[in-house]
Amino acid sequence: MKCPFCGHQEDKVMDSRPSKGGSAIRRRRECLKCEKRFTTYEQIEEILPMVVKRDGRREPFDRLKIVAGVRKAVEKRPVSSEKIEALVDDIETALMERAAKEINSTEVGEMVIKRLQDLDDVAYVRFASVYRQFKDINAFSDEVKRLLARKT
Repeated sequence: MKCPFCGHQEDKVMDSRPSKGGSAIRRRRECLKCEKRFTTYEQIEEILPMVVKRDGRREPFDRLKIVAGVRKAVEKRPVSSEKIEALVDDIETALMERAAKEINSTEVGEMVIKRLQDLDDVAYVRFASVYRQFKDINAFSDEVKRLLARKT
């Protein structure tokens, strides 16, 4: 590990402990040259699929895009950051379990919609209205009616 202070390549590990709920290991290191200490984190490399967009472009899965979209949908709603993170974690886990190399963006969007439906009705309708690109008030009204029917 390269020292962030002097660039020396050799160090010794002073302390190791689990971090981030056991999904990473935190290591305190000391540079053998300048004797300064620094912290590193080691975690499993998660291999997520490429997302195939509607226009055919392919791009790597980006967790932050989903977080941003969900945050916008839950704006001014009683939904905690922990619930948002759990929702995105759930989607990432589902994608890793598939072990597919590619996934359509529409499938990812439907995964988000399904989880938002269980999390918050207003956030669900907000996200669905943008994601499904409602053309008019009737399409919006139909979606709200489906939601109400599902709730009763």
